[in-house]
Amino acid sequence: MAMAIDKHSLKKMFPHLYNELADEDSENKVSIDAVCDSPETAEKTVEIEDVTEEEFLKPTKTVDKLRHFNPSAIDFIRRCDTDKQAQEIISYLQKRGELTQQQATELEYTLKQKGVRGFGSKKEENYYFHEGGL
Repeated sequence: MAMAIDKHSLKKMFPHLYNELADEDSENKVSIDAVCDSPETAEKTVEIEDVTEEEFLKPTKTVDKLRHFNPSAIDFIRRCDTDKQAQEIISYLQKRGELTQQQATELEYTLKQKGVRGFGSKKEENYYFHEGGL
C-alpha cells in the first residue's frame, strides 16, 4: 500500500535521502534494475564491479556460516532449561503457524520420551557469536 508524502515531510524525516533525491547530479545514486523476492536470489544476481570473479569466489579467512540463518523450532528448544519451557515454545510456534499439527506432535513426542536434552545440548548465551567466529 503506497502512502503519499509531501516534500517537506520527506525532508524532515529523511534529510539525507531527500538530498540524494533532490540532487540530480549526485554521485551517490544507485540504479535499481531488478527486484528479488528472496535473499538467495539476491545473492545470486548481485554484480560486484570492482572485483574480478576469481577474487569474488576465493574463500575468505572468516567463514560466514550464519548468513541467512533462520533458527528452527529445535534451535529454540535447545535454549530451554526445562521441558515446560520447550512445550511453551512448541505451542507458541504452532499457534503462529510456523509448525504444523504433525510437526508439533512429533516434537512433543520426542520431548515426552527424551526430555528437553533429547533435542541436543543446551545452546548457551552467545552461542551464535561463537559459532560465527565472532
